[in-house]
Amino acid sequence: MDWSEEGTADPLRHGVRRAVRIREVTAADVDAVSAVRVRGWQHAYRGLVPQAYLDAMSVEEDAERRREWYGRKAPGVSDLVAERAGEVIGWAAVGPARDPDVAPGNGELLALYVAPELIGTGVGRALLAAGTADARAKGFPTLYLWVVRGNTLARRFYARAGFVPDGAEEAEEVGGRSVPELRYRRRLTPESAPLTSAPESAPPESARPAPGSPPRPGGS
Repeated sequence: MDWSEEGTADPLRHGVRRAVRIREVTAADVDAVSAVRVRGWQHAYRGLVPQAYLDAMSVEEDAERRREWYGRKAPGVSDLVAERAGEVIGWAAVGPARDPDVAPGNGELLALYVAPELIGTGVGRALLAAGTADARAKGFPTLYLWVVRGNTLARRFYARAGFVPDGAEEAEEVGGRSVPELRYRRRLTPESAPLTSAPESAPPESARPAPGSPPRPGGS
């Protein structure tokens, strides 16, 4: 899929607009994806998680874990990269929703990261559009995601894309600090169709990401 970059905030800084290509991840992309993720964390979560944790993040270690994860990736998960002029500048992952209070058959945006210097240039929107199209193609009636409560940039980004908080909250411990998160959702089926609800027997507690699962989305 090829998407045109939109809304360049500073054309002199980012240069002439060029097409952003969204495609499936390959094994050759692992190092570049890890670099995008680590830099994305260090940018988006500054002040929200301990700085020592961010400073200690390693692209090499992340890439090693990512290669292992790709080797045992859950069925139905799509990993997409945004590429421009042959360079990977963003990454997103979409798959079945993992939370036990969400009925089977719904989807989750598992991750979305963009190179920090390109935030606001349309790359995140292109990735989100491609991920949403992938979720629709999989037949997911609703797409869920988790976002850090203090990440106001990401929350505005998802709100503009039609996602709304669904009331679920939980906290992740990162570097010894509790980091609260909010769950958002977006209906992908027509408004006349009912939202799929969880069965009454579903456990009430919030789900934790499975070991080796990709991180939750952190911004555009």
